[in-house]
Amino acid sequence: MDDVHREFVVIVDAMLGCADADLAANLDIFAEHAESHFTQERVWMEKTAFPATDCHVDEHNAVLKSLAEVRPLVVAGRFDIGRSFVAELVRWFPGHADYMDASLAQWMVKKQLGGAPVVFRRGAGEVKQT
Repeated sequence: MDDVHREFVVIVDAMLGCADADLAANLDIFAEHAESHFTQERVWMEKTAFPATDCHVDEHNAVLKSLAEVRPLVVAGRFDIGRSFVAELVRWFPGHADYMDASLAQWMVKKQLGGAPVVFRRGAGEVKQT
């Protein structure tokens, strides 16, 4: 899951920095990634009977629906709408990953190993000894 999330960030970052003429092609790359990424997570949710599957899948479907609406507009030259979509992905993804995907990861680890994963965050602050 972490590798796929890093790939998501790299692809979105590429969309942020690309020329307008390259935005539609980058949206296609994102579409291919998102379909694969979201399908894999849905399979995991279904396989493990994840309780929040509907909510999680609804978020994925909203992203895909927006993408399907935005891409033809970008092809028609509405780069501003494409840039707004990319900015929204930047805003949306951290919360989705921190809450929805972290919950899924925790659920899968608990199902497989009987316990919750340990999460390390860089820059989370000073470690205090007691």
